[in-house]
Amino acid sequence: MLGRKGALSGRCMFELQQCCSLSSSVPPPELPRLHYPAGSGRRKYRTGQEAGTMSSAQISRILKANEYSHTLPRGPASHGVLGFHSNMLPSNHPGEDRRSSATCLPGRGGVLFGVFDGHAGPACAHTVSQRLLYYIAVATLPLRMLAELEQAVEEERAIPPLLEWHKYPQDHSCLDGGENSFHSLRNYWQERLEDEDKEDEEVVEEEDEEEDGGRVTSALVNAFRRLDYDLSVEAQVHLSVSSPRRLSLPGEGMSLSSPLRVALSGCTACVAHISNGVLHVANLGDSRAVLGVQESDGSWSAISLTNDHNAQNPDELQRILGEHPPSEWRTVVRHDRLLGLLLPFRAFGDVRFKWSAEMLNRVYETRPHVMSVVNEAVRTPPLHYLTPPYLSAQPEVTRHRIRPSDKFLVLATDGLWELMHRQTVVQLVGEQLTGLQQQGPLIPGAGLTLGGLQRLLLERRGRVLSVLEDENTTTHLLRHALGDDGYGAVAPNRLAKMLSLPAELARRYRDDITITVIHLNEPDL
Repeated sequence: MLGRKGALSGRCMFELQQCCSLSSSVPPPELPRLHYPAGSGRRKYRTGQEAGTMSSAQISRILKANEYSHTLPRGPASHGVLGFHSNMLPSNHPGEDRRSSATCLPGRGGVLFGVFDGHAGPACAHTVSQRLLYYIAVATLPLRMLAELEQAVEEERAIPPLLEWHKYPQDHSCLDGGENSFHSLRNYWQERLEDEDKEDEEVVEEEDEEEDGGRVTSALVNAFRRLDYDLSVEAQVHLSVSSPRRLSLPGEGMSLSSPLRVALSGCTACVAHISNGVLHVANLGDSRAVLGVQESDGSWSAISLTNDHNAQNPDELQRILGEHPPSEWRTVVRHDRLLGLLLPFRAFGDVRFKWSAEMLNRVYETRPHVMSVVNEAVRTPPLHYLTPPYLSAQPEVTRHRIRPSDKFLVLATDGLWELMHRQTVVQLVGEQLTGLQQQGPLIPGAGLTLGGLQRLLLERRGRVLSVLEDENTTTHLLRHALGDDGYGAVAPNRLAKMLSLPAELARRYRDDITITVIHLNEPDL
Protein backbone atom coordinates (compact mmCIF):
# COMPACT_ATOMS: atom_id res chain seq x y z
CA MET A 1 0.00 0.00 0.00
CA LEU A 2 1.32 3.34 -1.09
CA GLY A 3 4.90 2.14 -0.99
CA ARG A 4 7.64 0.77 -3.13
CA LYS A 5 11.19 -0.49 -3.14
CA GLY A 6 13.58 0.33 -5.93
CA ALA A 7 12.54 2.25 -9.01
CA LEU A 8 9.52 4.51 -9.45
CA SER A 9 7.37 1.90 -11.10
CA GLY A 10 4.29 -0.20 -10.59
CA ARG A 11 0.70 0.28 -9.64
CA CYS A 12 0.29 0.76 -5.97
CA MET A 13 -3.36 1.30 -5.22
CA PHE A 14 -4.70 -2.00 -4.07
CA GLU A 15 -1.39 -3.45 -2.93
CA LEU A 16 -3.30 -3.83 0.31
CA GLN A 17 -5.06 -6.81 -1.26
CA GLN A 18 -1.74 -8.62 -1.37
CA CYS A 19 0.03 -10.15 1.62
CA CYS A 20 2.48 -7.34 2.35
CA SER A 21 -0.09 -4.62 2.44
CA LEU A 22 2.04 -1.91 4.03
CA SER A 23 5.31 -2.97 2.43
CA SER A 24 6.69 -2.78 -1.04
CA SER A 25 7.50 -5.37 -3.62
CA VAL A 26 11.17 -5.98 -4.47
CA PRO A 27 14.06 -5.30 -2.04
CA PRO A 28 16.68 -2.82 -3.24
CA PRO A 29 20.20 -3.93 -3.94
CA GLU A 30 22.46 -3.74 -1.85
CA LEU A 31 19.45 21.56 21.74
CA PRO A 32 20.36 20.08 23.81
CA ARG A 33 19.53 20.48 27.48
CA LEU A 34 19.88 16.77 27.49
CA HIS A 35 22.02 15.35 30.18
CA TYR A 36 21.53 11.63 30.51
CA PRO A 37 24.78 9.68 30.57
CA ALA A 38 25.47 6.03 29.81
CA GLY A 39 23.34 3.10 30.81
CA SER A 40 20.84 2.86 33.59
CA GLY A 41 22.70 0.10 35.35
CA ARG A 42 19.59 -2.07 35.43
CA ARG A 43 21.53 -5.14 34.36
CA LYS A 44 24.78 -6.67 35.65
CA TYR A 45 27.03 -8.86 33.57
CA ARG A 46 29.03 -11.82 34.82
CA THR A 47 32.04 -12.46 32.62
CA GLY A 48 32.47 -15.85 34.22
CA GLN A 49 29.25 -17.24 32.74
CA GLU A 50 29.99 -20.61 31.20
CA ALA A 51 29.48 -20.71 27.45
CA GLY A 52 30.58 -22.82 24.53
CA THR A 53 33.61 -21.77 22.56
CA MET A 54 32.96 -19.92 19.33
CA SER A 55 35.29 -19.22 16.43
CA SER A 56 35.79 -15.69 15.12
CA ALA A 57 33.90 -16.74 11.98
CA GLN A 58 30.91 -17.89 14.05
CA ILE A 59 30.97 -14.65 16.04
CA SER A 60 31.00 -12.55 12.88
CA ARG A 61 28.23 -14.62 11.34
CA ILE A 62 25.97 -13.90 14.31
CA LEU A 63 26.86 -10.21 14.46
CA LYS A 64 26.37 -9.70 10.72
CA ALA A 65 23.19 -11.73 10.29
CA ASN A 66 20.93 -8.65 10.23
CA GLU A 67 23.31 -5.93 9.06
CA TYR A 68 22.22 -3.72 6.19
CA SER A 69 23.85 -0.86 4.28
CA HIS A 70 22.28 1.45 1.76
CA THR A 71 23.70 4.39 -0.20
CA LEU A 72 21.37 7.13 -1.38
CA PRO A 73 21.95 8.65 -4.82
CA ARG A 74 23.59 12.05 -4.63
CA GLY A 75 21.35 15.00 -5.38
CA PRO A 76 18.39 16.91 -3.91
CA ALA A 77 16.39 13.72 -3.35
CA SER A 78 18.89 12.56 -0.71
CA HIS A 79 18.34 15.73 1.39
CA GLY A 80 21.98 15.62 2.52
CA VAL A 81 21.90 11.96 3.59
CA LEU A 82 24.74 9.96 2.07
CA GLY A 83 23.44 6.61 3.23
CA PHE A 84 23.05 4.53 6.36
CA HIS A 85 24.14 1.37 8.14
CA SER A 86 21.78 -0.66 10.31
CA ASN A 87 21.85 -3.84 12.38
CA MET A 88 19.76 -5.75 14.90
CA LEU A 89 20.80 -8.29 17.53
CA PRO A 90 17.89 -9.95 19.33
CA SER A 91 17.95 -11.13 22.93
CA ASN A 92 14.28 -11.99 23.33
CA HIS A 93 12.85 -14.90 21.36
CA PRO A 94 11.23 -13.69 19.24
CA GLY A 95 13.04 -10.36 19.14
CA GLU A 96 10.88 -7.37 20.04
CA ASP A 97 12.84 -4.61 18.26
CA ARG A 98 12.04 -3.35 14.76
CA ARG A 99 13.54 -0.74 12.38
CA SER A 100 12.33 1.22 9.36
CA SER A 101 13.77 3.54 6.74
CA ALA A 102 12.18 5.14 3.70
CA THR A 103 12.24 8.15 1.40
CA CYS A 104 9.08 10.25 1.13
CA LEU A 105 8.36 10.60 -2.56
CA PRO A 106 5.70 13.30 -3.17
CA GLY A 107 5.54 16.83 -1.80
CA ARG A 108 8.63 18.30 -0.21
CA GLY A 109 9.91 14.83 0.48
CA GLY A 110 12.44 13.88 3.09
CA VAL A 111 14.15 10.77 4.40
CA LEU A 112 12.77 8.88 7.41
CA PHE A 113 14.51 6.50 9.83
CA GLY A 114 13.08 4.81 12.89
CA VAL A 115 13.94 2.32 15.63
CA PHE A 116 11.18 0.69 17.67
CA ASP A 117 11.55 -1.15 20.99
CA GLY A 118 8.66 -3.48 21.78
CA HIS A 119 7.53 -4.84 25.12
CA ALA A 120 4.93 -7.45 26.13
CA GLY A 121 5.70 -9.05 22.77
CA PRO A 122 6.72 -7.79 19.32
CA ALA A 123 3.24 -7.10 17.91
CA CYS A 124 3.06 -3.35 18.53
CA ALA A 125 6.62 -2.62 17.38
CA HIS A 126 6.00 -4.79 14.31
CA THR A 127 2.90 -2.82 13.31
CA VAL A 128 4.16 0.64 14.20
CA SER A 129 7.40 0.12 12.27
CA GLN A 130 5.38 -0.47 9.10
CA ARG A 131 2.59 2.06 9.55
CA LEU A 132 4.09 5.12 11.27
CA LEU A 133 6.13 6.33 8.29
CA TYR A 134 2.95 6.36 6.16
CA TYR A 135 1.23 8.50 8.78
CA ILE A 136 4.17 10.90 8.78
CA ALA A 137 4.04 11.10 4.99
CA VAL A 138 0.31 11.91 5.11
CA ALA A 139 0.86 14.45 7.92
CA THR A 140 3.52 16.33 5.92
CA LEU A 141 1.87 16.27 2.48
CA PRO A 142 0.31 19.48 1.11
CA LEU A 143 -3.49 19.32 1.08
CA ARG A 144 -3.70 19.47 -2.69
CA MET A 145 -1.75 16.20 -2.91
CA LEU A 146 -4.00 14.58 -0.34
CA ALA A 147 -6.97 15.66 -2.45
CA GLU A 148 -5.36 13.99 -5.47
CA LEU A 149 -4.89 10.79 -3.47
CA GLU A 150 -8.51 10.81 -2.38
CA GLN A 151 -9.75 11.40 -5.91
CA ALA A 152 -7.64 8.52 -7.21
CA VAL A 153 -9.09 6.16 -4.58
CA GLU A 154 -12.65 7.24 -5.38
CA GLU A 155 -12.07 6.69 -9.09
CA GLU A 156 -10.27 3.38 -8.44
CA ARG A 157 -7.15 4.59 -10.20
CA ALA A 158 -3.56 3.78 -9.33
CA ILE A 159 -2.17 5.85 -6.47
CA PRO A 160 1.39 7.16 -6.73
CA PRO A 161 3.55 5.64 -3.97
CA LEU A 162 4.07 7.67 -0.83
CA LEU A 163 7.25 5.92 0.28
CA GLU A 164 10.26 4.21 -1.21
CA TRP A 165 11.22 1.66 1.42
CA HIS A 166 14.84 0.79 2.19
CA LYS A 167 14.42 -2.62 3.81
CA TYR A 168 16.69 -5.50 4.60
CA PRO A 169 15.19 -8.54 2.84
CA GLN A 170 14.85 -10.55 6.07
CA ASP A 171 13.12 -7.79 8.03
CA HIS A 172 9.56 -8.65 9.02
CA SER A 173 7.37 -7.02 6.41
CA CYS A 174 4.15 -8.98 5.89
CA LEU A 175 1.03 -7.78 7.68
CA ASP A 176 -2.42 -9.25 8.05
CA GLY A 177 -5.37 -6.89 8.00
CA GLY A 178 -3.87 -4.52 5.45
CA GLU A 179 -7.29 -3.36 4.33
CA ASN A 180 -8.13 -2.09 7.83
CA SER A 181 -4.76 -0.34 7.98
CA PHE A 182 -5.44 1.36 4.67
CA HIS A 183 -8.92 2.48 5.76
CA SER A 184 -7.47 4.03 8.93
CA LEU A 185 -4.81 5.86 6.93
CA ARG A 186 -7.40 7.07 4.43
CA ASN A 187 -9.62 8.33 7.25
CA TYR A 188 -6.62 10.29 8.52
CA TRP A 189 -6.03 12.12 5.25
CA GLN A 190 -9.79 12.67 4.81
CA GLU A 191 -9.92 14.36 8.20
CA ARG A 192 -6.92 16.50 7.29
CA LEU A 193 -8.79 17.61 4.17
CA GLU A 194 -11.88 18.40 6.21
CA ASP A 195 -10.20 20.12 9.15
CA GLU A 196 -7.73 22.39 7.37
CA ASP A 197 -8.71 25.29 5.18
CA LYS A 198 -7.14 25.26 1.74
CA GLU A 199 -6.44 28.96 1.97
CA ASP A 200 -4.23 28.23 4.96
CA GLU A 201 -2.33 25.76 2.82
CA GLU A 202 -1.38 28.52 0.38
CA VAL A 203 0.12 30.44 3.30
CA VAL A 204 2.04 27.37 4.44
CA GLU A 205 3.68 27.11 1.02
CA GLU A 206 5.24 30.54 1.61
CA GLU A 207 6.39 29.98 5.18
CA ASP A 208 9.88 30.95 6.21
CA GLU A 209 12.32 28.35 7.47
CA GLU A 210 11.45 28.70 11.16
CA GLU A 211 7.72 28.37 10.51
CA ASP A 212 8.34 25.41 8.21
CA GLY A 213 10.24 23.71 11.04
CA GLY A 214 7.19 24.24 13.21
CA ARG A 215 5.04 22.66 10.52
CA VAL A 216 7.17 19.51 10.48
CA THR A 217 7.20 19.36 14.29
CA SER A 218 3.41 19.59 14.37
CA ALA A 219 3.09 16.97 11.63
CA LEU A 220 5.28 14.50 13.53
CA VAL A 221 3.31 14.95 16.74
CA ASN A 222 0.01 14.55 14.90
CA ALA A 223 1.19 11.43 13.07
CA PHE A 224 2.32 9.72 16.27
CA ARG A 225 -0.85 10.55 18.15
CA ARG A 226 -3.15 9.62 15.30
CA LEU A 227 -1.58 6.21 14.74
CA ASP A 228 -1.84 5.43 18.46
CA TYR A 229 -5.49 6.53 18.39
CA ASP A 230 -6.17 4.29 15.39
CA LEU A 231 -4.52 1.29 17.07
CA SER A 232 -6.82 1.78 20.06
CA VAL A 233 -9.95 2.17 17.92
CA GLU A 234 -9.11 -0.87 15.79
CA ALA A 235 -8.71 -2.97 18.96
CA GLN A 236 -12.05 -1.77 20.30
CA VAL A 237 -13.78 -2.60 17.02
CA HIS A 238 -12.13 -6.01 17.05
CA LEU A 239 -13.47 -6.64 20.55
CA SER A 240 -16.97 -5.51 19.65
CA VAL A 241 -17.35 -7.70 16.54
CA SER A 242 -15.51 -10.81 17.81
CA SER A 243 -17.09 -13.62 19.75
CA PRO A 244 -16.12 -13.59 23.45
CA ARG A 245 -16.00 -17.38 23.40
CA ARG A 246 -13.76 -17.38 20.38
CA LEU A 247 -11.30 -14.91 21.93
CA SER A 248 -11.31 -16.65 25.28
CA LEU A 249 -10.13 -20.10 24.25
CA PRO A 250 -7.02 -20.90 26.34
CA GLY A 251 -3.88 -21.51 24.34
CA GLU A 252 -5.33 -20.13 21.15
CA GLY A 253 -3.03 -17.44 19.82
CA MET A 254 -3.66 -14.36 17.74
CA SER A 255 -1.72 -13.31 14.67
CA LEU A 256 1.11 -10.82 15.10
CA SER A 257 -0.99 -8.03 13.59
CA SER A 258 -4.23 -8.84 15.44
CA PRO A 259 -5.57 -5.40 16.49
CA LEU A 260 -6.07 -6.56 20.06
CA ARG A 261 -2.62 -8.07 20.32
CA VAL A 262 -1.06 -4.90 18.88
CA ALA A 263 -2.90 -2.60 21.29
CA LEU A 264 -2.25 -4.69 24.40
CA SER A 265 1.48 -4.86 23.71
CA GLY A 266 3.49 -1.65 23.33
CA CYS A 267 6.59 -0.05 21.88
CA THR A 268 8.76 3.02 22.08
CA ALA A 269 9.79 4.88 18.94
CA CYS A 270 12.60 7.19 17.88
CA VAL A 271 12.18 8.61 14.37
CA ALA A 272 14.43 10.98 12.41
CA HIS A 273 13.02 13.10 9.58
CA ILE A 274 15.65 14.77 7.37
CA SER A 275 14.60 17.24 4.68
CA ASN A 276 16.68 19.86 2.89
CA GLY A 277 19.41 19.80 5.52
CA VAL A 278 17.06 20.10 8.51
CA LEU A 279 16.80 17.27 11.02
CA HIS A 280 13.78 16.60 13.21
CA VAL A 281 13.83 13.80 15.79
CA ALA A 282 10.56 12.61 17.32
CA ASN A 283 11.05 10.46 20.40
CA LEU A 284 8.62 8.41 22.44
CA GLY A 285 10.17 6.42 25.27
CA ASP A 286 13.79 5.58 26.03
CA SER A 287 15.46 4.94 22.68
CA ARG A 288 17.91 7.72 21.81
CA ALA A 289 19.25 9.83 18.96
CA VAL A 290 22.84 11.07 19.25
CA LEU A 291 24.60 13.35 16.77
CA GLY A 292 28.26 12.74 15.95
CA VAL A 293 30.13 16.04 15.52
CA GLN A 294 33.71 16.35 14.29
CA GLU A 295 35.39 19.38 15.83
CA SER A 296 37.94 21.55 14.02
CA ASP A 297 40.83 19.70 15.70
CA GLY A 298 39.51 16.34 14.44
CA SER A 299 38.12 15.18 17.78
CA TRP A 300 34.58 13.86 18.18
CA SER A 301 31.71 15.17 20.29
CA ALA A 302 28.35 13.56 21.04
CA ILE A 303 25.21 15.69 21.17
CA SER A 304 22.02 14.11 22.53
CA LEU A 305 18.88 15.02 20.62
CA THR A 306 16.42 13.12 22.82
CA ASN A 307 15.34 12.86 26.43
CA ASP A 308 14.55 9.54 28.08
CA HIS A 309 10.88 9.33 29.04
CA ASN A 310 11.24 7.39 32.27
CA ALA A 311 11.71 7.89 35.99
CA GLN A 312 15.38 8.87 35.55
CA ASN A 313 14.26 12.11 33.86
CA PRO A 314 13.12 14.56 36.57
CA ASP A 315 11.08 16.64 34.10
CA GLU A 316 9.23 13.58 32.87
CA LEU A 317 8.57 12.41 36.41
CA GLN A 318 7.08 15.81 37.27
CA ARG A 319 4.94 15.71 34.12
CA ILE A 320 3.43 12.38 35.16
CA LEU A 321 2.73 13.54 38.71
CA GLY A 322 1.23 16.79 37.47
CA GLU A 323 -1.33 14.93 35.37
CA HIS A 324 -2.81 13.09 38.37
CA PRO A 325 -4.16 14.21 41.75
CA PRO A 326 -1.88 14.41 44.79
CA SER A 327 -3.69 11.43 46.30
CA GLU A 328 -2.08 9.26 43.60
CA TRP A 329 1.47 10.59 43.76
CA ARG A 330 2.65 7.60 45.79
CA THR A 331 1.15 5.06 43.38
CA VAL A 332 1.49 6.58 39.89
CA VAL A 333 5.20 5.77 39.85
CA ARG A 334 6.46 2.91 42.02
CA HIS A 335 9.85 1.26 41.77
CA ASP A 336 10.65 3.67 38.91
CA ARG A 337 7.79 2.18 36.84
CA LEU A 338 4.43 3.51 35.76
CA LEU A 339 1.93 2.05 38.25
CA GLY A 340 4.81 -0.20 39.29
CA LEU A 341 4.68 -2.03 35.94
CA LEU A 342 5.97 -0.13 32.91
CA LEU A 343 9.42 1.46 32.53
CA PRO A 344 8.79 3.99 29.70
CA PHE A 345 6.36 6.80 30.47
CA ARG A 346 5.48 7.30 26.78
CA ALA A 347 4.72 4.55 24.27
CA PHE A 348 2.48 3.31 21.49
CA GLY A 349 -0.15 0.73 22.42
CA ASP A 350 -0.29 -0.45 26.05
CA VAL A 351 -4.00 0.37 26.14
CA ARG A 352 -4.34 -1.06 29.64
CA PHE A 353 -2.64 2.18 30.74
CA LYS A 354 -4.89 4.32 28.52
CA TRP A 355 -8.44 2.95 28.32
CA SER A 356 -11.04 3.92 30.90
CA ALA A 357 -11.31 1.78 34.01
CA GLU A 358 -14.84 0.79 33.02
CA MET A 359 -13.75 -0.48 29.63
CA LEU A 360 -10.77 -2.40 31.00
CA ASN A 361 -12.93 -4.03 33.67
CA ARG A 362 -15.43 -5.04 31.00
CA VAL A 363 -12.66 -6.66 28.95
CA TYR A 364 -11.29 -8.55 31.93
CA GLU A 365 -14.76 -9.72 32.97
CA THR A 366 -16.06 -10.77 29.55
CA ARG A 367 -12.79 -11.93 27.99
CA PRO A 368 -10.87 -13.50 30.90
CA HIS A 369 -8.23 -15.16 28.74
CA VAL A 370 -7.63 -12.38 26.22
CA MET A 371 -4.94 -10.66 28.23
CA SER A 372 -3.02 -13.82 29.04
CA VAL A 373 -3.04 -14.85 25.38
CA VAL A 374 -0.96 -11.75 24.66
CA ASN A 375 1.41 -11.85 27.62
CA GLU A 376 1.31 -13.29 31.12
CA ALA A 377 2.35 -9.92 32.54
CA VAL A 378 -1.02 -8.40 31.58
CA ARG A 379 -3.19 -11.11 33.11
CA THR A 380 -4.58 -8.84 35.85
CA PRO A 381 -5.62 -5.17 35.77
CA PRO A 382 -3.09 -2.62 37.08
CA LEU A 383 -3.45 -1.69 40.73
CA HIS A 384 -4.43 1.87 41.71
CA TYR A 385 -5.94 2.48 38.25
CA LEU A 386 -7.99 5.57 39.12
CA THR A 387 -7.47 8.47 36.68
CA PRO A 388 -6.42 7.17 33.24
CA PRO A 389 -4.80 7.71 30.88
CA TYR A 390 -1.43 7.20 32.55
CA LEU A 391 0.59 6.65 29.38
CA SER A 392 1.13 9.19 26.58
CA ALA A 393 1.85 8.72 22.87
CA GLN A 394 2.86 12.34 22.33
CA PRO A 395 6.48 12.47 21.14
CA GLU A 396 9.04 15.05 22.13
CA VAL A 397 10.41 16.65 18.95
CA THR A 398 13.85 18.24 18.52
CA ARG A 399 14.77 20.35 15.48
CA HIS A 400 18.38 20.79 14.33
CA ARG A 401 19.83 22.40 11.21
CA ILE A 402 22.62 20.12 9.98
CA ARG A 403 26.05 21.78 9.95
CA PRO A 404 29.19 20.73 8.03
CA SER A 405 30.64 19.39 11.28
CA ASP A 406 27.63 17.09 11.85
CA LYS A 407 28.86 13.86 10.31
CA PHE A 408 26.39 11.21 11.41
CA LEU A 409 23.33 10.47 13.53
CA VAL A 410 22.99 7.35 15.69
CA LEU A 411 19.49 6.03 16.40
CA ALA A 412 19.42 3.09 18.82
CA THR A 413 17.13 1.30 21.22
CA ASP A 414 18.01 1.31 24.90
CA GLY A 415 19.79 -2.04 24.61
CA LEU A 416 22.81 -0.18 23.23
CA TRP A 417 22.76 2.73 25.66
CA GLU A 418 22.64 0.36 28.66
CA LEU A 419 26.04 -0.94 27.54
CA MET A 420 27.78 2.14 26.10
CA HIS A 421 28.03 5.86 26.82
CA ARG A 422 27.04 8.13 23.94
CA GLN A 423 30.59 9.58 23.72
CA THR A 424 32.03 6.09 23.34
CA VAL A 425 29.51 5.33 20.60
CA VAL A 426 30.38 8.50 18.68
CA GLN A 427 34.10 7.93 19.17
CA LEU A 428 33.88 4.39 17.77
CA VAL A 429 31.84 5.45 14.77
CA GLY A 430 34.08 8.45 14.10
CA GLU A 431 37.26 6.39 14.34
CA GLN A 432 35.86 3.82 11.96
CA LEU A 433 34.79 6.47 9.45
CA THR A 434 38.20 8.14 9.50
CA GLY A 435 40.15 4.88 9.64
CA LEU A 436 41.82 6.02 12.89
CA GLN A 437 43.65 8.72 10.93
CA GLN A 438 43.26 11.26 13.67
CA GLN A 439 45.23 9.16 16.15
CA GLY A 440 48.54 9.81 14.43
CA PRO A 441 51.77 8.04 15.35
CA LEU A 442 52.16 6.47 18.76
CA ILE A 443 54.53 8.67 20.77
CA PRO A 444 55.01 7.50 24.37
CA GLY A 445 54.52 10.36 26.78
CA ALA A 446 56.70 11.21 29.72
CA GLY A 447 56.16 8.96 32.70
CA LEU A 448 54.47 6.20 30.66
CA THR A 449 55.35 2.86 32.25
CA LEU A 450 56.19 -0.26 30.29
CA GLY A 451 52.89 -1.79 31.37
CA GLY A 452 51.01 1.33 30.30
CA LEU A 453 52.75 1.33 26.93
CA GLN A 454 51.88 -2.33 26.39
CA ARG A 455 48.24 -1.64 27.28
CA LEU A 456 48.18 1.31 24.86
CA LEU A 457 49.64 -0.86 22.07
CA LEU A 458 47.09 -3.61 22.70
CA GLU A 459 44.27 -1.09 22.68
CA ARG A 460 45.50 0.38 19.39
CA ARG A 461 45.87 -3.07 17.84
CA GLY A 462 42.38 -4.12 18.95
CA ARG A 463 40.77 -1.02 17.51
CA VAL A 464 42.57 -1.33 14.18
CA LEU A 465 41.62 -5.00 13.84
CA SER A 466 37.94 -4.35 14.63
CA VAL A 467 37.80 -1.45 12.18
CA LEU A 468 39.19 -3.69 9.45
CA GLU A 469 36.83 -6.53 10.36
CA ASP A 470 33.52 -4.64 10.19
CA GLU A 471 32.71 -2.48 7.21
CA ASN A 472 29.24 -1.90 8.63
CA THR A 473 29.40 0.75 11.36
CA THR A 474 26.54 -0.72 13.39
CA THR A 475 28.16 -4.16 13.45
CA HIS A 476 31.31 -2.46 14.70
CA LEU A 477 29.26 -0.94 17.55
CA LEU A 478 27.65 -4.27 18.42
CA ARG A 479 31.05 -5.97 18.61
CA HIS A 480 32.37 -3.34 21.03
CA ALA A 481 29.18 -3.13 23.09
CA LEU A 482 29.20 -6.84 23.86
CA GLY A 483 32.94 -7.50 23.94
CA ASP A 484 34.46 -4.38 25.50
CA ASP A 485 37.55 -5.25 27.55
CA GLY A 486 37.52 -2.02 29.55
CA TYR A 487 40.35 -0.45 27.52
CA GLY A 488 38.52 0.35 24.30
CA ALA A 489 39.28 -2.96 22.56
CA VAL A 490 37.26 -6.16 22.12
CA ALA A 491 37.89 -9.23 24.26
CA PRO A 492 37.06 -12.25 22.05
CA ASN A 493 36.27 -14.52 25.02
CA ARG A 494 33.82 -12.06 26.51
CA LEU A 495 32.18 -11.49 23.13
CA ALA A 496 31.83 -15.24 22.56
CA LYS A 497 30.26 -15.75 25.98
CA MET A 498 27.74 -12.94 25.45
CA LEU A 499 26.70 -14.34 22.07
CA SER A 500 26.48 -17.98 23.16
CA LEU A 501 24.23 -17.47 26.19
CA PRO A 502 21.18 -19.77 26.08
CA ALA A 503 17.90 -18.12 25.10
CA GLU A 504 16.52 -18.38 28.64
CA LEU A 505 19.56 -16.53 30.03
CA ALA A 506 20.37 -13.96 27.35
CA ARG A 507 17.64 -11.54 28.43
CA ARG A 508 19.17 -11.29 31.90
CA TYR A 509 22.41 -9.95 30.50
CA ARG A 510 21.35 -7.70 27.63
CA ASP A 511 18.30 -6.35 25.82
CA ASP A 512 17.48 -6.53 22.13
CA ILE A 513 19.73 -4.03 20.34
CA THR A 514 18.82 -2.14 17.17
CA ILE A 515 21.09 0.54 15.70
CA THR A 516 20.89 2.76 12.63
CA VAL A 517 23.77 5.12 11.80
CA ILE A 518 22.87 7.79 9.22
CA HIS A 519 25.82 9.34 7.39
CA LEU A 520 25.58 13.04 6.60
CA ASN A 521 27.46 15.61 4.49
CA GLU A 522 30.65 14.82 2.57
CA PRO A 523 31.59 11.12 2.26
CA ASP A 524 35.33 11.70 2.77
CA LEU A 525 35.56 12.99 6.31
